[in-house]
Amino acid sequence: MVAPIQENLVSKNKAYASSFTEGHLALPPAKKYAVLTCMDARIDPAAAYGINLGDAHVIRNAGASAKDALRSLVISEQLLGTEEILLIKHTGCGMLTFKNEDAVGILRKNLGEEATGQLEAFKGDFQPFPDLDQGVKDDVEYLKGSKLIREKIKISGWVYEVETGKVRSVV
Repeated sequence: MVAPIQENLVSKNKAYASSFTEGHLALPPAKKYAVLTCMDARIDPAAAYGINLGDAHVIRNAGASAKDALRSLVISEQLLGTEEILLIKHTGCGMLTFKNEDAVGILRKNLGEEATGQLEAFKGDFQPFPDLDQGVKDDVEYLKGSKLIREKIKISGWVYEVETGKVRSVV
């Protein structure tokens, strides 16, 4: 028996594929940029940021973390030719609501000590941030300071307001 979410995937994909005409697009993004944004379900990067299919790489993770995304950004820039990075965090982000100790405590309670031992995979750092604008600035500085991203790559930082759908420049 197929679960309802899987049924939805198959039926919606069938409808999408029936009129799909973009299979000719090149592998590298046509507009040579990457967007790093949050995985928050309230954000539709294509619609909110004006990204057409094939235009840009869109990298999503919890909190739009530059550290989490570095591997993908290096591939995007070094192997696939992107020349600009837009880092976009958002208002109402869950990463503003806890500290590492809180997350570890929840894991320990829900999954036990053995599971928390596996946190070493990312050094137990969930990468929360207490201040939205400062979080944007810190991540932009992290990318600009990385030896893995060429100095000539343009990097900017933004905040998307989930309440209004608007973006504002931070750095």
